[in-house]
Amino acid sequence: MRTDRDASRGAGLGSDRRVDDRGGDVRIPEATVARLATYLRVCGTLRERGRSTVSSEELAVAAGVNSAKLRKDLSYLGSYGIRGVGYDVATLIEQIARTLGVTVDRCVVLVGVGNLGMALAGYGGFASRGFRIKALIDVDPSRVGTTVCGLVVRDICELDRVVADEHITIAILATPASVAQDACDHVVSAGITSILNFAPVVLAVPPHVDVRKVDLAAELQILSFHESRKNAAAVGAGSP
Repeated sequence: MRTDRDASRGAGLGSDRRVDDRGGDVRIPEATVARLATYLRVCGTLRERGRSTVSSEELAVAAGVNSAKLRKDLSYLGSYGIRGVGYDVATLIEQIARTLGVTVDRCVVLVGVGNLGMALAGYGGFASRGFRIKALIDVDPSRVGTTVCGLVVRDICELDRVVADEHITIAILATPASVAQDACDHVVSAGITSILNFAPVVLAVPPHVDVRKVDLAAELQILSFHESRKNAAAVGAGSP
């Protein structure tokens, strides 16, 4: 048993692997995997605007990284830009999507249909990036049986059957912290090995389960830190 904090540091989430064109095994760092998702989003926007090529400098600026880091990231895919031309947008989208495993739709179950859960259920960005929320789960009798975004909320006792029937591979947890571990245990018991956790708590999971944690309050605290630094700098700059 490990915690999701351990999982983010372990081999399972510390890197990804791909097979290169010569059959070799290439380890892709976790930080690069995270940035690939951003590059994919930017390239998708460029394609919608009718762009067929993009320079490394332009793509780097849009993604918020420096061009050297971007070129290093894309080299893990075997993708190299052409001098004076840049990267072919369609090819880059295909390479990144294949590496991230989003060339086919992934079926998702959302556990916890409170305010945050309902907002996530209605978020169109999941479907546009290949993630289909196929089921909603809750334990509250007042929510079970209601319809949210076209899906009937099911009781958590139905989770095993729902996961099997809908071929679900990923779970999103949007539960209160007090019940998050119990919900996680149900999800793992149902056979799901990938979890996106919005609950403000560290989850204990088996070694084969990958957990990504989204801590909204922590992100706000980081922004608050930067605001404090900027205020302090402004005060210092105004000093005689």
